[in-house]
Amino acid sequence: MPVVPVVAAAVLVGLLAAPPLRGLIAYFAVPEGEPWCGACPLCGRAVRLLPPSGRCPGCRGRLGAGAGTVEAVAAAVAAGVAYAADGSVAGALGWAGALGVALGFVDGRVRRLPHRLNLSLLAGVAALLAVAALAEGRPGVLLRCLLAALAVGAVLELAVWARALGPGDSPLGGALGGLLGWYGWSVVLGGLFAAVVLAGLWAVLRAAAALLRRRPVRGLDVPVGPFLLLGALTAVLAR
Repeated sequence: MPVVPVVAAAVLVGLLAAPPLRGLIAYFAVPEGEPWCGACPLCGRAVRLLPPSGRCPGCRGRLGAGAGTVEAVAAAVAAGVAYAADGSVAGALGWAGALGVALGFVDGRVRRLPHRLNLSLLAGVAALLAVAALAEGRPGVLLRCLLAALAVGAVLELAVWARALGPGDSPLGGALGGLLGWYGWSVVLGGLFAAVVLAGLWAVLRAAAALLRRRPVRGLDVPVGPFLLLGALTAVLAR
């Protein structure tokens, strides 16, 4: 099948998925200890589907991510997934891409990765990888996926114990490690390496921006989740 029509169709799917993704982001992007945001705090309207403006359809109050941002990221991720996906694993990649958009925005806004979203990602990836392995007659690949998930999750959990990462980073990393394990250990390592490089680059850029503004460089508070997700997508595209 020609690549361009497939990618174009994927972009359309990404744009169509943006309203419910915005609802997820608005629902979960609340500080630790606060209840989930199931309704607009100004008018009480239920938060399920939100327009590209990022404003409540009832009172026009600001909700969730900025205007156009979710649409742009969802379209870009969908295009990347469509370009990289081959065979039966496309479903697992698509599921990870969709929930990854929500997780990335939530972590970027409030520095947390809700366990409900992480578990949904992990369960969906596991189920869809199992279906893909059986469809392609490769059940043995699931062992590598499991080992990759455990290895990446364990490495990140050590960083959580050292208080270098948040508690949601290790289950997210485990889910992504299992997905990358489908392609082999080199892709798993490539995803981790890309995540570290991208997070480090972001920290350097933020520090440089602070210095240019003559502000002290303290606790850069880099959200790791978006870079784990971006590193995984980069590794799949570069394989």
